[in-house]
Amino acid sequence: MRGKPVAVAGNSRRAVVLTASYEARSFGVRSALPLYKARAACPQLVVVPPEMQKYRTISREIFEILRSRGRPVEGLSLDEAFVDLGELVFDDARSAAAQLRRDLFDATALTVSAGVATGKMIAKIASDSCKPDGLLAVAPGEEAAFLAPLPAGRLWGIGPKMQARLGVFGVVTIGDVAALDPGRAREIFGSWWRQARELAEGIDPRPVDESRDTKSISTEETFEFDEREERRLIDVLRGQARELAASLEEERMVAQTVGVKIKRADFSIVGRQTHLSEPTREARRIFRAAVHCLRRAALDGAPVRLLGTRVASLSLGDPLQTTLF
Repeated sequence: MRGKPVAVAGNSRRAVVLTASYEARSFGVRSALPLYKARAACPQLVVVPPEMQKYRTISREIFEILRSRGRPVEGLSLDEAFVDLGELVFDDARSAAAQLRRDLFDATALTVSAGVATGKMIAKIASDSCKPDGLLAVAPGEEAAFLAPLPAGRLWGIGPKMQARLGVFGVVTIGDVAALDPGRAREIFGSWWRQARELAEGIDPRPVDESRDTKSISTEETFEFDEREERRLIDVLRGQARELAASLEEERMVAQTVGVKIKRADFSIVGRQTHLSEPTREARRIFRAAVHCLRRAALDGAPVRLLGTRVASLSLGDPLQTTLF
């Protein structure tokens, strides 16, 4: 093994795994896994708390390097993005991606996986396929052949339920999706059948969109054991409000909508939100609004599996100064 099995997990008594090293993943440890299950699967697991502030700082540095090329960059998360390399020929595009990986490693000491392709979906799949530290380039014209042997669930838009439905029809791989005749594709996918077949054939003309604005910021916690006590749920909301307030402060943004997401033990999801009279990034106001939403959900002691807080209706600027009288 290359190193110790490590999991980054929340530091409360209800901790879940946020991410895991590849050594840990070989034991079945994965994100969103309750920590007690992770320890059972891998007794020698080394557990460390997350450092979200540090992650955000490094993320900003990474995105600054990506944008320094003057090409559109579309962020997907703290550590994932699409970069438009322009009208480069295939070998030059692959070389540009390799140089980006070197630049990012020199600046941050972080390894980066990259996929190069004519479309975003294939680039994403290629990047996932060469983790933890690789570069995989799919040449123009080879998209369908690259996708064909992969499980149908790797195709964008196909979740677990659709994948199970595909299995009933004997559709197992992306190549099987591409080979569907129009009638059967329409029967399976409905109005989405044409797009599904095009994606399976490697046709993905969507551009890299750098104009996507942040619509909301959220945080959530999956409990190690189902939680029933409102007092403990409120404690979680307090911590989440502080985290969101710090994120808003860092981005110099304010929010006017606060909502909560509640996943019950039966996996049903309840959401409630409220609109504030004035935009804010104060943890105290976010917390009070979140508690209000929690109580509106009327759980009445129902066991909760996950609890999250979200702020939306975001805008740049400072909170309005309110008067005392």
